[in-house]
Amino acid sequence: MNVPNDETTEMHVERLLGRALNSFDLPDALVERLDSALAHASSLHSSHHSATLHRATYRHTYLLADGSPLTLWELVHNTGRDGSEQHELYVDESDVRLAAARLPVGSPGPEEDLSVDLSADLDADLDADLDADLELLGALLTRPPVPAPLVYVPDDSADHARRVLRRAENEDRPGEAVAARLRGAFAHHIRQVFGRQCSVAGKDAGFTLYEHAFLLLDGSEMSVWEVEHTATPDGRHMCEVYEDEHTARDAMERRVRVRGRVR
Repeated sequence: MNVPNDETTEMHVERLLGRALNSFDLPDALVERLDSALAHASSLHSSHHSATLHRATYRHTYLLADGSPLTLWELVHNTGRDGSEQHELYVDESDVRLAAARLPVGSPGPEEDLSVDLSADLDADLDADLDADLELLGALLTRPPVPAPLVYVPDDSADHARRVLRRAENEDRPGEAVAARLRGAFAHHIRQVFGRQCSVAGKDAGFTLYEHAFLLLDGSEMSVWEVEHTATPDGRHMCEVYEDEHTARDAMERRVRVRGRVR
């Protein structure tokens, strides 16, 4: 099964529902919940290959906007006309197992009948990875606790602001207007508001979010938000800076979004 490399979760849902022969059997409430899916992960659950029958079961798990997961089970088999591939969707694992059992049994050919049930060997690892990704995404969507009052420290704060902005690699980093205001900083405070290790596209990655708060000469306060992560193609450390916390958290969410590939 080929999956586009740049497929978004919305595209994945549309493709999954569009190819399923029985998508009309899914509850309307479930389909409506899928409209709020933010991320997804797909994995091969079991497979069977013989001379005449090929079937596979896939698990598709989605993280919804309310932080809850939703799982669909897909049965793919070659019992269509002229051996064409057919897709069916089920809400419960027991239903997809029953549907698979009802398929005609393929007669063995010269080669050995190959049947693989990955649930016993791989489910624990898949569940652990998926739970970790869902936990991370859920944490990003959760409103952070009320922070303690900031304690500003005079320590060459204008230069600190300049260095923070200089190391930002994101194209939408704060511009000259922000830099000009921060040249009037005379005290600052740094606090870590988020930090987590997770798996992104099968690779370990770390994410940390810092608030750099500044006290300016005119008595006003101003913060910029720095995301440090290693979710880069080569695992290189990267810094991004944003003008507000919401935008910074959205950036992290985009970086850790599970782009599941059906394998």
